[in-house]
Amino acid sequence: MAHRTTRRDFLKGATAATVGLTIGLPSIISARNQSKPRFAVVGVDGRGRNNLYSARDAGVVTALCDIDHGFLTARLKEFPNAASFGDYRVMLETMHNEFDAVVISTPDHNHAPAAALAMRYGKSVYVEKPLTRTIGEARALAQIATENKVMSCMGNQGTASTNLRKVAKLVKQGAFGKVKEVHCWTNRAGGWWPQGVDRPFPGDECPPTIDWDTWLGPAPHRRYAKGYHPFAWRGWWDFGSGSLGDIGCHCMNLPFMALDLRDPISVQAETSGHNRDSFPSWAIVTYEFGERNGRAPVNLKWYDGGKLPPEDLAPGVKLDVNGSLIVCDQATLYSPAEYGMSTQMIGGGAMPGVEVVESPGHFQEFARAVAGGPKPLGNIPDYSGPLTETVVLGNLAVWADGDKVAWDAKNVCVAGHAEYNDLIHPKYRLGWEL
Repeated sequence: MAHRTTRRDFLKGATAATVGLTIGLPSIISARNQSKPRFAVVGVDGRGRNNLYSARDAGVVTALCDIDHGFLTARLKEFPNAASFGDYRVMLETMHNEFDAVVISTPDHNHAPAAALAMRYGKSVYVEKPLTRTIGEARALAQIATENKVMSCMGNQGTASTNLRKVAKLVKQGAFGKVKEVHCWTNRAGGWWPQGVDRPFPGDECPPTIDWDTWLGPAPHRRYAKGYHPFAWRGWWDFGSGSLGDIGCHCMNLPFMALDLRDPISVQAETSGHNRDSFPSWAIVTYEFGERNGRAPVNLKWYDGGKLPPEDLAPGVKLDVNGSLIVCDQATLYSPAEYGMSTQMIGGGAMPGVEVVESPGHFQEFARAVAGGPKPLGNIPDYSGPLTETVVLGNLAVWADGDKVAWDAKNVCVAGHAEYNDLIHPKYRLGWEL
């Protein structure tokens, strides 16, 4: 593959960041003879730790990768037969024949480069939400997945929920009449991580267990400071996608599935104000969807940082800190929490029955696909790529902070406004290109 030749010189230098193989080749070869899929896991703490255990339960874990050697050391006690790496490029270059799929749970800015490289090696990918930090990356991954004929899935557990699938089907069938408007919200960022703040003073020494340059990956260089790794990166434009990226893929999942909410025609935001380095402490974003394949025009309103929809939309109901409302002619549907796993009709009433395809479990759907089964509902080209595009489009409005942003989905651009180009198609540091 041509891209491997151009990367090889970078990978020679990157080998120094590798934590080294911790397994003998005969043990790896024995895993080839098993019928279960073989997984490499990139990012092994936090959400990555949960995904690592899902991979273990569904197959065989042959490789671990993390820039934090402390995290790797802890996981290797649980997975002593796995090889270990500090750089996913080195892992793929040296060991791609020893696994079938790559599970990616890095900060958002590394999702697209890691997934693109894995798929070009012919590997199926499971990528934590949001699939990507930017719209252009989501569109690119969908194309790469299709071209390389690999299985794919975004980590978005509600997609496998029977309740979410049933309610989405009922709305699609018109069981509650015409949809008038949609509202989704979260209390994040708030106490979860800081936003609307100045960059931390870069006076801290990087701990010896952290490979900071590899953590930065494709992002512009900045000095290490406490507060980026392992979690507060979400609030910084260079690394994360704010509250929308964190919870939008969850709370918007039900209305997206129900109404095929792809290709908005415009977005507009009101925010607390921000320095375009850190996301604002709160935002309210209005998405405008036009007619599409018989879908009537509809607006979706997003609230974060503790902002909530008007109280009169759900009288007498104390709204959860995360959730969604679908306001229809004949009923208003309220789904508390972020995953869409339960839904009630405001004012009472029994939910109609409907048959849907039941999921064996979200990660299990992916593992089954890697082993030769049907592709997951949350695959990148058909579902999670378009969902991610819709979600992170809202961040263009957040960046604009007041101006309406007219979106050209076909050409993946804001026509006549080149100032948005880097937010849509980010530039990458040398050696980390998509």
